[in-house]
Amino acid sequence: MRSGHDYLLITNNPLVVKCMGDCYPIEFVEGGYREVLVKARDLVYIGHTLYTHPLAGSVKPNETIYRSIAVSKNPHTFSTEQAEMMSNSIIAYDKFPPKKRILTDELLHDFQLVDYTLIAGAMEFDAAAGLAK
Repeated sequence: MRSGHDYLLITNNPLVVKCMGDCYPIEFVEGGYREVLVKARDLVYIGHTLYTHPLAGSVKPNETIYRSIAVSKNPHTFSTEQAEMMSNSIIAYDKFPPKKRILTDELLHDFQLVDYTLIAGAMEFDAAAGLAK
């Protein structure tokens, strides 16, 4: 597992908070996928370093409501490339119309698990150990 000394996880996923909250500082975002993108963008704009791609994984933005992104805990240097990546990610998100479906507890749990697995893998975090908590 990567050391959590300069990592901040931005997430709206309660499973990430439960499984990784003891190892990483977490900023929990009330809202959906887009709100997580906006929060991460705002942090990147003030100089936080983006450590995971905002659209990582094969799940389209309109498929799930959960998203977790790793940035630096503290601002470093503003990056035009990372700011552009965040802006383009929000534009890409906005191109996908929301799916009309009933989000059952089982479906929400599945989406949480997919997002958790993606961020755990990116952070080299033992996902199975986190789930055992």
